[in-house]
Amino acid sequence: MRCFLSRLTLAVSLTAGFSGAAFPQQVLTWQQVRDRFESANPSLRAGQIGVDESRAAEITAHLRPNPNLELAVDQINPFNGGPPHSPAGSLLTVAAVSYLHERQSKRELRLESAQETTGIVASGQADLERTLVFTLRMAFVQTLEQKATLGLARENLAYYDHVLDANRERYQAGAISHVDLDRLELQRVQYESDLQMAEESLETAKILLLALLNDRTPVDQFDVTGPFDFSREIEPLDQVRQEALDTRPDLRAALQSVEKAKTDHRLAVANGSTDPTVGFDVGRNPPIDQYVGLSVNIPLRIFDRNQGERKRTELDIERNEKLVEVARAQVFADVDSAYESVTSAITLLQPYKDRYLQQASRVRDTIAFSYQHGAASLLDFLNAQAEYRSVQVNYLNVIASYLDAANQLNLAVGREVIQ
Repeated sequence: MRCFLSRLTLAVSLTAGFSGAAFPQQVLTWQQVRDRFESANPSLRAGQIGVDESRAAEITAHLRPNPNLELAVDQINPFNGGPPHSPAGSLLTVAAVSYLHERQSKRELRLESAQETTGIVASGQADLERTLVFTLRMAFVQTLEQKATLGLARENLAYYDHVLDANRERYQAGAISHVDLDRLELQRVQYESDLQMAEESLETAKILLLALLNDRTPVDQFDVTGPFDFSREIEPLDQVRQEALDTRPDLRAALQSVEKAKTDHRLAVANGSTDPTVGFDVGRNPPIDQYVGLSVNIPLRIFDRNQGERKRTELDIERNEKLVEVARAQVFADVDSAYESVTSAITLLQPYKDRYLQQASRVRDTIAFSYQHGAASLLDFLNAQAEYRSVQVNYLNVIASYLDAANQLNLAVGREVIQ
């Protein structure tokens, strides 16, 4: 029996070891997360298929009209008797080919319009990626924030456990009362609660991130890494504005829509012109023998000269020009708002980094030392602990706000101006 238990324990240990080796935890950087997202997200892949469909439509737009082939057999007499339909009594056979000749570069204009449509669709796909990457970055930052919060919760709990151990020794030595020790131990519940909530929040953030990646990896086998900090350096507002004007795909799509409207107007004017149909036929009619013929069919565009479409496309140019102004104004509003949020967060974070964090740590350690040596009250010690915890949590929240504002600025510009 003892031998069996030993073998069972060995088997379980090996299984656990193999499981850990077979399923190592994935730790991804932001660039790796983004690369996976771009290759696996179904929304992005569906949008790319839409771009390919638009490119396929360019082939259709550039096709020439098909020629028409007509074969005819005439002078057929299905009845017996009576005079023949032709002197020789033979059949009339005719073969004719006709082709519609498109004038005023209609085919080229159709291709140009289709290509500009593809450009607009591609810009729309880039704008979709811009917004989805913003959502992805938000989830990534939230995961980093919850990791930092979890680390702080563990650090606070470990520090408080160390303080509790020291005060238990003081209680054994008669330096503090049993009530004071109970109050200290009851305060530990807050730190345990912080730890539990941080673990739950981290799992929730990872689940959201995995959903965006379309990844079915278990949460405990997935992790991300990256700097959870801020940078004091930021480009001047005028430079950021110009980068947004040069980069924003929605503004580019609006500008492309104006060019497409102009092309569509030229196409509408061209479609109002007359396209002749040129024909060639050859026939055989004994005894006259063979013959050839030419024909030209010219529609008379007296009433319908495509006036309505010409007017509509002309108005569409003006409409799209107004939409460009709307898009440009939106770019400036987005950039200015996000830029102000970033600078405000930096202004708030600088005193935390330079002064408040060190002060909170120094006050906590000083009051803890004083309390352990009887120079401070229990209330002073608990207040110092609460103040340290509050300052640290607020700092992490402001860091998260800065990273969210930086992500908002990247969204407003259309590319990552703040990493």
